[in-house]
Amino acid sequence: MDQDMRDPIAPATASASPDVLPRNRNLYINGSWREAAETGGLELTSPATGASLGFVAQAGSSDVDAAVRAAGAAYRGWRNVAPAERAKILRRIAQIVRDNARELALIDAIDGGNPVHEMLGDVANAASQLDFFAGLVTEMKGQSVPLGRESVNFSVREPRGVIGRIIPFNHPFMFCAAKSAAPLAAGNTVIVKPPDQAPLSSLRFAELIDGVLPPGVFNVLPGGREAGAALAAHPGVAMISLIGSVQAGRAVMKAGADTIKPVLLELGGKNALIALADADPNEVAAAVVAGMNFIWCGQSCGSTSRAFIHEAIHDAVVARIAERVKQFRPGDPTDPATTMGAIISRAQLDKVMGFIADTKAEGANLLCGGGRPLDPALANGNFVEPTVFTEVTPAMRLAREEVFGPVLAVFRWSDEASMLETVNSVEYGLTCSIWTNDVRNAHRLAGEVEAGFVWINEVSRHFLGTPFGGYKQSGLGREECLEELLSYTQEKHIHVNLKRPARS
Repeated sequence: MDQDMRDPIAPATASASPDVLPRNRNLYINGSWREAAETGGLELTSPATGASLGFVAQAGSSDVDAAVRAAGAAYRGWRNVAPAERAKILRRIAQIVRDNARELALIDAIDGGNPVHEMLGDVANAASQLDFFAGLVTEMKGQSVPLGRESVNFSVREPRGVIGRIIPFNHPFMFCAAKSAAPLAAGNTVIVKPPDQAPLSSLRFAELIDGVLPPGVFNVLPGGREAGAALAAHPGVAMISLIGSVQAGRAVMKAGADTIKPVLLELGGKNALIALADADPNEVAAAVVAGMNFIWCGQSCGSTSRAFIHEAIHDAVVARIAERVKQFRPGDPTDPATTMGAIISRAQLDKVMGFIADTKAEGANLLCGGGRPLDPALANGNFVEPTVFTEVTPAMRLAREEVFGPVLAVFRWSDEASMLETVNSVEYGLTCSIWTNDVRNAHRLAGEVEAGFVWINEVSRHFLGTPFGGYKQSGLGREECLEELLSYTQEKHIHVNLKRPARS
């Protein structure tokens, strides 16, 4: 995430111990910790070492029902708390996050596999978004409609009710805390279902803010697909929000269809970086590598995983990419010096290696990477080298499907119309990065690409207050902006008849 969305936080220390992990591994419902009613626990394993991180409760449908009933009861009080008071509470939570930043970052490094220095940025981002939405509480405004002197017509914005938030494994803490900010600021209550692969930072967050919010306003239900499906389908949930894959988004929409609940979806991406002939090869190579998010092993929906380089600068850019990729070396995520972490799970690692094998078989040129690290210390973890293929063609699997791993596809192009057709041919439309020194071409191409967030001579950065979201099957709605806050409200029109009653 972009530095513009972060506050400075001191670096983590080199030593990291599982002692920082949360003590409570049950369900957090109505301000208390409860055992799951039906299902047993799930054993977590470290992505970096394969070692056990202990067991976590798994919510079932009856647990979801209990949480929804608690959140529904709490909503009746929380919605009536003055917006300024809600903002004050959110700012207090933001300070708690900052005060515990190093611990929270270490938990995500241990549980999720991403480097701890990057997770510090995630924690700072979460604190910034809590403050941001706290500052927007007075912007939930309605409008007046002039219909003459004999009536007053106006609208007000009211919270929706119980909000279900289903979050992914790539930024577990940030998505738990930051994505709860807007619904809470709007006066809703929240039930978070953290990722089953990395739920520990969400549980620690519940421990840290216990007692700050009224019971039932914020709840955490660790669990798998059953819990997510039950949350999306529950008639007591007013709105469901998901960050995840396109497949998960489809499932959530189907589950919520019977109750016609609105959804906010940030889904996958197969994003393009387009470099024109006049772009500087050094700048383009740096952007291609930065946009791939190798630090997170490419596990980022916004990664520009398809690089379209004009043939006039292609070879110069590719040579520089190979050199720049060397800075990313898989290692212990809890070490502040680590520049690339681990894939979240063995299943995801196998999927990534399958993409690499298929791309080799289809005839692309392997520029670098493509295998597992040789360091014996990494043998038990889910590590893979940063991988770059050149001479990729549109028919290849790597050109069409989201890998969610550190595998970059480089295309050589000369004909703009053909290139744009390939860029827009995928089902995704989240981000795009355009590199050129001609402002006319930059604006023209920005209008041609089918993506919800476009950078020109920039890549990967988010700017708090600007709308982030996708076109096509990359999602519905926008986040990180006022629109996100308003999406958690509903508008009510009120008509007041000012006519005097007729005398009898």
